[in-house]
Amino acid sequence: MSEEINNPESSQEENHIKSVGYGEIPTDIVMPDLLIPPTEEDNTKNIIEDKVEGAFKFAFVGAGQGGSRIAENFHKMGYRRVCAINTAQQDLNSIDIENKFCFGEGGAGKAPEVATKAYSENSEDILDFLKRSFGDEVDRIFVCAGAGGGTGAGSVVSAVKSAVELTATSSSNTSKKVGVILALPKASEGKRVNANAAKTLNQVYDLVDQGIVSPLIIIDNEKIGKLYPNLVVSEFWNVANKSMAGLFHLFNHTASKDSTYSSFDSNDYKQVLDTGLIVFGASPVKEWNDSVSIARAIRENLKNNLLSGGIDLSSGNSAAAIIIGGNEQLSNIPQSYLDQAFDQLSRMLKPNSVVHRGIYSGDQPILNVFTVIGGLDRPHDKLTELKKLGDL
Repeated sequence: MSEEINNPESSQEENHIKSVGYGEIPTDIVMPDLLIPPTEEDNTKNIIEDKVEGAFKFAFVGAGQGGSRIAENFHKMGYRRVCAINTAQQDLNSIDIENKFCFGEGGAGKAPEVATKAYSENSEDILDFLKRSFGDEVDRIFVCAGAGGGTGAGSVVSAVKSAVELTATSSSNTSKKVGVILALPKASEGKRVNANAAKTLNQVYDLVDQGIVSPLIIIDNEKIGKLYPNLVVSEFWNVANKSMAGLFHLFNHTASKDSTYSSFDSNDYKQVLDTGLIVFGASPVKEWNDSVSIARAIRENLKNNLLSGGIDLSSGNSAAAIIIGGNEQLSNIPQSYLDQAFDQLSRMLKPNSVVHRGIYSGDQPILNVFTVIGGLDRPHDKLTELKKLGDL
């Protein structure tokens, strides 16, 4: 019969193993909070690629239903740094883009103060959403909003502040300014909507004066309604937004292209984008056989075909003009005719203004002049009109 040996140390070890369980290892150290450098994997960038070629990597956030429609048009063109925010999930459901965020319940009901409060309560979540939606490489952020509604009018200034904060922390952003695309209502949309629009336009232009917002682009739905008077209801908003977005993209796309004749480059476009309030126009030139006809076409058509009314063009101090013509036109028009046309545009602006120019061959047998004018004064006539319609 073997004799049992009483080993206290062996017994304690056995009990310890039982207490922690088979295969478990007891905790030796509780880690303190430390700032640990990120690994290479942690530094992986979130790169979002556009499906369209352009000189700049623009990002767009649509605020409210009107702003979301504008952003959606850029998404349709191939821009992919695009998102939408709203206080009503129902309004977001009809917007055909991937990145959407609801920060309210049931909408703002044409009351901007409701959206302003909701944005303030959710500002950090919205900022995180913008970061994810835009990725790590952005040249300039644009806030798109309808000036007459509740969510757009109430959140546009807050969204600009978020975009400024995001821009300040981005090493890749080439501009410290934030763009705003503001849609103004039709006169028939009522007093409250027009009153909202007047207040919002003034607020945003104040940010232009402070050097925070540039460019400010206005989509004047009342003016566009007069340019396209026979549009059916289902097409009006799409045409209105697409008209501006198409011209905006044409300049961004052209600035990335070489020209056989004269190039409009990315620095030219950036210079105009940095001038504050800008407006776009398009001038078809049907009679191009003499210099007077081309200059007259620019003068008359530019005044009539601008996408915004109530703006004093003579207050502008910067512009860009791109002429795109077919083979027949560019093979027969003397250079001096086009120089006179550019001079005509310069004479419409302030003395000593700068006019950037580009001449490109196109795939259609027509001659068009596309223009953008910047550095414009506060649109007093348009504001007076909105205030009158809004009984302010």
